[in-house]
Amino acid sequence: MSINLPKKTWPGSIAEVTLGKTKENGGSRGSEIVVGGQNALPLHLFEGFIPHRPVIAFEIPDVEPPENDWTPIVREVYKDMLNDPVAWSKLVVEKYGAKLICLHFIGANPDRLDRPIAECVGLLKEIVAAVDVPIIVQGYGTGDKNSEMLAKCAEECRGEGITLASAVDEHYKTLAAAAIAYDCNLVAETPIDVNLAKQLNILLTDMNVPKDRILIDPLTGGLGYGYEYTYSVMERIRLQALGGDVMMCMPFINFVGQETWKVKEVKMTAAEEPSWGSEKERGILWEATTAYALLQAGSDILVMRHPEAIAQVEKSIDEFMSK
Repeated sequence: MSINLPKKTWPGSIAEVTLGKTKENGGSRGSEIVVGGQNALPLHLFEGFIPHRPVIAFEIPDVEPPENDWTPIVREVYKDMLNDPVAWSKLVVEKYGAKLICLHFIGANPDRLDRPIAECVGLLKEIVAAVDVPIIVQGYGTGDKNSEMLAKCAEECRGEGITLASAVDEHYKTLAAAAIAYDCNLVAETPIDVNLAKQLNILLTDMNVPKDRILIDPLTGGLGYGYEYTYSVMERIRLQALGGDVMMCMPFINFVGQETWKVKEVKMTAAEEPSWGSEKERGILWEATTAYALLQAGSDILVMRHPEAIAQVEKSIDEFMSK
């Protein structure tokens, strides 16, 4: 029996953002990835135009990641290259078919290894030479060093169409200037608040950052209460965008792995909580399920860690787009 679902048309649409630049466009990437462009609610292919599939980026830290943040379940997959982000990048591209990677500079944090900026930039250039997929460059947090490091990455990789993560309302001017000068995309990060997200987008566009170079990171929690709050904020942002608010029309990016693998429900072993079952299966499903839910909230880019979780979500995206 067929069901005639009610359809709604919207006056607004989501801006298209292109990640990476091929040789034809002045870079060296083997492909470009376009996200956004939809004029319908998430997954509502029956209702409007959704031209580009959501994309998943593999997260790769610049130094061996700490065990309290990268559990043994994830570390085991990459155990032979935890100290070699270049080899790690090649592995995810060649073995797991990564279309996008996110280089996370956790080692640059002054409270960790305080890795010099020149060393960070040198590593990025090595990875750019080793793989030809588009690259997201994520800093360690906020602060002057973080902004300076990301700006220098943009300068040294000018023309590659890299994406800088992230600009926040206390430190956005340096990154906005770098995005304009070196032709980069910019992630606008705000703490799960609709009005703050709009305010930062206004600040960036006032500095002449084009709307088609901005991605919204509303911040997210792992599956559970934190996620529910994120969903409601993302839903409101997307409704405003489709309603015609051009300051909210940027695609979403969500750093799923960073939130998923630090929660106690993932870290608890089967010995500690026998009724919860295998920690490996549980952790993979926790990351995948968080990603599924964020897709329903409208996520355009998911940054994830475990290849099995990523494979499950890619399969769901295939099914979703085929309909």
